[in-house]
Amino acid sequence: MAGILIPPSHRMHTDRLRLLRLLHLASPALPIGAFHFSQGLEYAVEAGWVRNEAGALAWIGGVARNAIGTLDLPVLLRLHRACRSGDDASLQRWSRFLLASRETEELRAEDRHMGSALARILRELGSSEQRAEPGYAEMFAIASVRWNIPENEALQAYAWTWAENQVLAAVKLVPLGQSAGQRILHSLIPLLEELATQALDIGDEDVGACALVQGLASARHESQYTRLFRS
Repeated sequence: MAGILIPPSHRMHTDRLRLLRLLHLASPALPIGAFHFSQGLEYAVEAGWVRNEAGALAWIGGVARNAIGTLDLPVLLRLHRACRSGDDASLQRWSRFLLASRETEELRAEDRHMGSALARILRELGSSEQRAEPGYAEMFAIASVRWNIPENEALQAYAWTWAENQVLAAVKLVPLGQSAGQRILHSLIPLLEELATQALDIGDEDVGACALVQGLASARHESQYTRLFRS
């Protein structure tokens, strides 16, 4: 029996819809509270570890390479696949793994806060059911699968969202001009694409983060005297 042919116009409509859903999920206007958190960057600026545009790029790029690319993205990939296959046990296991891998209470609080906020939004949109203490990456994966966003595009969008929030934090904290922020984002794009691609080949035993200075900065930020960002 011949396969069913999908009209090109239908495929184009589906692709456009998927793109718009992806932009919605990655939008800084999505009210999940990501702008409340600096992930240790605020302390790094306070301590003088990040002083200028070059320092901000080096800091964000370093965290991307040693934490986001080796922990968040490989776990998001597994969450996406678990959700797509209906494997709720694996979905919960990898979500718990990611939360347990957060080095400080501040980072764990961020994960819980953003996960709960995204879960609430998705329930209001009819795209998810009630979940107990969901993590952010877990809900990002669920939204991606429900909205037919492929895993590679989901990884790129997650990486972009993280980088954009870090750059916005740097613009406020260093401080930097808006043009400097855009130059940093432009410089990060090839790295984000590289990390999203590499995540596809990271085995279970190699999933993890090695960003010791970020962990130290996040821990010290919890007791920093003056703060713009939540702890």
